[in-house]
Amino acid sequence: MTARCVLFALVVMLCAAPGIAQTAEEASPSVRAGTGAATIRLDGLFDEPGWGTAEAIPALTMIEPSEGSTPAMGTTVRVLVAATALFIGVTCADPEPQGIVSFTKQRDGSLRNEDNIKIVLDTFLDGRSGYVFQVNPSGARYDALINPGGDGENSNWDGIWMAATRRDANGWSAELWIPMQTLTFEKSLTSWHFNIERRIQRLQETDRWAGPKRDWRLTQTSRAGLITDLPPLSQGRGLAIRPALTSGGGINAPGQPVNRTGDASLDITQRVGSNLVSSFSINTDFAESEVDTRRTNLTRFPLFFPETRTFFLEGSDIFSFGLGLGNDVIPFFSRRIGLVAGREQPILFGSKMNGRIGRTNVGGLVTRTRDARGLAPAASMASTRIKRNILGESSVGVIATVGDPLGRSGSWLAGPDVTFQTSHFRGDKNLRAGAWALLMDRQGARGDRSAMGFRVDYPNDLWNLIASTMRVGDGFDPSLGFVPRRAMYYHRLQVTNTPKRDGWLREMEHETQVHLFTNLSGHWESYRTQLIPLNWRLASGEHVEVNVVPTGERLVVPFEVANDVRIRPGPTTGCGTGSSRGLRQNVR
Repeated sequence: MTARCVLFALVVMLCAAPGIAQTAEEASPSVRAGTGAATIRLDGLFDEPGWGTAEAIPALTMIEPSEGSTPAMGTTVRVLVAATALFIGVTCADPEPQGIVSFTKQRDGSLRNEDNIKIVLDTFLDGRSGYVFQVNPSGARYDALINPGGDGENSNWDGIWMAATRRDANGWSAELWIPMQTLTFEKSLTSWHFNIERRIQRLQETDRWAGPKRDWRLTQTSRAGLITDLPPLSQGRGLAIRPALTSGGGINAPGQPVNRTGDASLDITQRVGSNLVSSFSINTDFAESEVDTRRTNLTRFPLFFPETRTFFLEGSDIFSFGLGLGNDVIPFFSRRIGLVAGREQPILFGSKMNGRIGRTNVGGLVTRTRDARGLAPAASMASTRIKRNILGESSVGVIATVGDPLGRSGSWLAGPDVTFQTSHFRGDKNLRAGAWALLMDRQGARGDRSAMGFRVDYPNDLWNLIASTMRVGDGFDPSLGFVPRRAMYYHRLQVTNTPKRDGWLREMEHETQVHLFTNLSGHWESYRTQLIPLNWRLASGEHVEVNVVPTGERLVVPFEVANDVRIRPGPTTGCGTGSSRGLRQNVR
């Protein structure tokens, strides 16, 4: 694939997208926000007068196992709003409360295989972004940012909010408090997108309020309902100041003096209106960030570790680039700042602004690192991202970075991306198509310093189809990016068929995946094929699966797996087969 092909794809998508017919918008369900939030106590009970005056969502609709059916158990949802906070009350009826499945206690733990409620908010009413808040009957909380277009979640984001739950003979209930300071939103709006989903684990049942179809994800906020009658909302002064002081000491050996260490930092966040957030950090401290999971790398390529530092996570969804790139190409990877070869490099200061202006998403970041002797010199780095919402669910944007953590001069990267997305294809199906291109340069860079690709998705319940191709030049090594594999073409094809059944056989899945890596001359280097002829999920929760995984690898140069352990050049192939039969226990 050449640069002309990708450029042609970009132009065709932009020109053709407006002409693609879409059906008329279905009327979204709505619930009026009550205003009696002043006296609410967060205790999982609904005995305050304000809850009695709130309009209720009286029932949800089943999407699993029988789409469109009446749920086995009732769920009632109410919303109260004050100028500074949002309260959400959910009553989950259950005539057999002893059967409630709830075992997770940790923050941001997976609640997928237990009873829970999951809420999404789109505070810009753009159908492309939003927040996720999830609670189980034990009060464990999970939150995340919705990735652009509703394609997944970023759970590394942590907002300030609280929840209280309570169980009784009639089931369980949850009460959520979400302060406005946690959210960014369009101040002029009087309605937000809102949706809720309930999971009843022992019945393998999922119920949803708006968009109750298997083809649509809860995170597709374009298919959500509405909270209406929002009053003028306030974030106070919108100013947060957080000083920090770290200190320590130790004795290296008997008779040695005490080795003292200490440092101070200051973080300031100011909301510019309700749509933009400006952050400034001096002598940035990341002591509260989670430690990376220990992993062993037996491959030729670097491992990916996600960003966990709060300063960089705020607004990270705006900096996402391309459709479905995953970790294969990340043009701006914030872990390149302040971390060199796995060691910390002190950050002198950092400044960031991110948010939305009308239909345009904007993000900008500037940092300066200190000189770390023997590791890296002082360096200034910056990144900017602009993305414009077009049509109903699509976008077009550009990203750029400058600077190098190792101080190499003339370092820059830039490129456009365009994503066409609709949930109205053939009436009510999802369709996505995207193309992107990147170019970089730096002192001493050689070879082909470009990367490009396109992808087409048909992500629906019965059929899930993916076809993508990307090309990464042999000299494409962005200073502030993450590219684990260069000098290659990567082709991917996936076909998944998931027919649903009622009764004892709940779901069948048949899948074929082909991943092929070639060098720039077209000769194969790696391949992985996954064939799943049998994947059954039963109503009892048991899971039966058979899969075949042929793989191949062709080494051009020797690869040292460990000290004195080398794999010689040449092709190697293998085929893994497996079967499994498991029962997901309902832990009570």
